[in-house]
Amino acid sequence: MEKTVIEPWVVDELTHEFFVPDYIEQLAEEVLQSYDLSVHNIQVITTKPDKGGAIWKLETNLGPKSLKLLHRRPTRSLFSLGAQEYLVDVQEARVPPIIKTKDEKNYVEAGGKLWFVAEWIEPLAPVTKDLEGAKQLCYALGEFHRLSKGYIPPERAEIASRLHKWPKSYEKVIEKMDWFRSLAKAYEEMPASSHLLNVVDEFEEQARRSLERLTQSSYFELSKQGNAYWGLVHQDYGWSNGQMGANGMWIIDLDGVAFDLPIRDLRKLISGTMADLYRWDVTWVREMIKAYHEANPITAQLYEILLIDLSLPNEFYKNIKEVVYEPEIFLNEQTTQLIQTIVDTDQSKWPVLEEIQNDWKGME
Repeated sequence: MEKTVIEPWVVDELTHEFFVPDYIEQLAEEVLQSYDLSVHNIQVITTKPDKGGAIWKLETNLGPKSLKLLHRRPTRSLFSLGAQEYLVDVQEARVPPIIKTKDEKNYVEAGGKLWFVAEWIEPLAPVTKDLEGAKQLCYALGEFHRLSKGYIPPERAEIASRLHKWPKSYEKVIEKMDWFRSLAKAYEEMPASSHLLNVVDEFEEQARRSLERLTQSSYFELSKQGNAYWGLVHQDYGWSNGQMGANGMWIIDLDGVAFDLPIRDLRKLISGTMADLYRWDVTWVREMIKAYHEANPITAQLYEILLIDLSLPNEFYKNIKEVVYEPEIFLNEQTTQLIQTIVDTDQSKWPVLEEIQNDWKGME
């Protein structure tokens, strides 16, 4: 089995939702031999078939645990495992502790990927989908960011950092707008094409203005302070990865952590929450920022970057970028409705951003 290399797999109508190929199940059993655990039951909880990742819940003689097959490159996975260990052992953060192997390692390498076992935290429940829940999520996120400062990755780990990549990612949004336009023209007979063409110029203009503001802001000065100064962002934080436990909020699924300005996570959480509400609400936005600020103070300079990042057409880009893969399927009636919803929600964003723009004036 040493030569086995884990590849992404296909889930179709012949396989069930949590299907994992037999050879991976076999590897999982071999991996568990490296642990001083007696496993009574093993159950697949979630999979990433398109990337080659999975999570199992284990019932063991030492209580419930999770077994994770990390889909990223081993050197990249070393970075996130080091972060998880730092947060637990050094900072006593509420993230699941890693269980060591028999030879005191954090992971097992098998099939060209890293696997690890961690505590399964029970009980955990999502916070309520209301303003109170959103504030709890924001406070826990601020706490996570604050505690992640000072992390120094293990020697062999590749450094995952997005700290200096903001202008590039803004440029990519602008560039993709042109792709969207070209595809809508090439597939003009599709139901959503005319709707996409009607709005893409405006969203491209928004992205250009955001990039211009970013290059004139204190972004470059802030990013010079370096990775360890700013700490880690989760990159996939929300109602499922921040959950309430017996003694407070826990943050789980740290596989994608990277160095970055912390407010990138907060921006994603705010814009995603507003999309769920189908409108921007000034009270929600203010209260979410305030709750985060209580746990991890935001300076006036960082607040300015947050506002710039909120001004980018994030939801439009996130939802429409799938068009490049299968335009003839994507540009359907459903996408016409999606575009209309995004446009309506976006119109409610600008009065809110205007109203909150001076909230941090004079704060340092």
